[in-house]
Amino acid sequence: MAVKKSTDIFEKCNKFTRAKELMSVGLYPYFRTVESAQDPEVVIHGRRLIMVGSNNYLGLTNHPKVKEAATHAINKYGSGCAGSRFLNGTLTIHVELEEKLARFIGKDAALVFSTGFQVNLGVISAIVGKDDIVIIDKMDHASIIDGCRLSYGEVRKFKHNDMADLERILQRNDGRGKFIVVDGVFSMEGDIVNLPEVVRLAKAYGARLMIDDAHGIGVLGKTGRGTAEHFGLENEVDLIMGTYSKSLASIGGFIAGSEEVVHYIKHFARSLIFSASPPPASVAAVSAALDIIENEPERIEKLWKNTRKMLQGFKDLGFRIGPSETPIIPILVGDNETAFKMAMMLEEEGVFANVAVSPAVPDGRALIRTSYMATHTEEQLERVIIAFEKVGRALGLIP
Repeated sequence: MAVKKSTDIFEKCNKFTRAKELMSVGLYPYFRTVESAQDPEVVIHGRRLIMVGSNNYLGLTNHPKVKEAATHAINKYGSGCAGSRFLNGTLTIHVELEEKLARFIGKDAALVFSTGFQVNLGVISAIVGKDDIVIIDKMDHASIIDGCRLSYGEVRKFKHNDMADLERILQRNDGRGKFIVVDGVFSMEGDIVNLPEVVRLAKAYGARLMIDDAHGIGVLGKTGRGTAEHFGLENEVDLIMGTYSKSLASIGGFIAGSEEVVHYIKHFARSLIFSASPPPASVAAVSAALDIIENEPERIEKLWKNTRKMLQGFKDLGFRIGPSETPIIPILVGDNETAFKMAMMLEEEGVFANVAVSPAVPDGRALIRTSYMATHTEEQLERVIIAFEKVGRALGLIP
């Protein structure tokens, strides 16, 4: 007699035990509670740890001018907008920030969303129609993948940063509307998209191009304007997306492009129309962060000095760091269990680093994701190197 299949939709929740198993043996590296600001050192359970797991690349989240701007905005506008941008939630500071972002990125117009995730959901699903194809890198961020799922178009993935594979897909889809969406800086690997070739192929095959520059803005380019500036291709990219939760010291996101396209997105992006507007404090913080980036270029110089030091330091120790060429430096570990152990051992040595395991990365390529700030000191970075050397040797990852 056949066993009756459970119809309880919560059954999967009862069967999910992996996280609690890791908790029970002290190897659970997620949702660690930070008791201080996102500075180069943070407090967890009363202990000070060197933070190498934050995307606060320019060290602006605790900057006095950023906090002052946020406080002033709350005093003037209150704590929230109580509605969507589409209806009652557009404040003067939203419009002012959009104008400032458009100037900063070098586009005609910009549109701000409540989160970076919502930018990709809204833009991709608004632009890509049922007869279109959206083409993405296999290592693109989850928000890009989910934006594709919400669109009515066909989704095709090309091998990571593989331009021959991208061209193969473009060739096979001649005569269709094509939208290429790529990360500028890949958030786990720390490598940069081959933008010159992507631009060349997009032009050759009549495709439109969007860059998710969440990890590029404030990091790449002479003035921190991102991947397009890094390659001198600002005028060749149709849409540039950015988030505030990295270099811009807040939460939210934006899309920048031509006035006509941004106007269209404003009226068809469901994640904008049906979401509450970004709060005043967040918007004001971003505006202040942009001013600091423009007025204090030495922050970007210091960020890259720290990045070069750590890239070389990990290579000298013998760690595998993959193709990283940015402040995101992954330590390739291999299996998930070793990555969990390494994160907890590093914490014992006074270092907070992140863990990425499958499905966030391919099977067998679990890693410790480290990222650096302009505000890290030489002494702090030396302590990080010492901790990684000790833990890496204990786990047999380096000689």
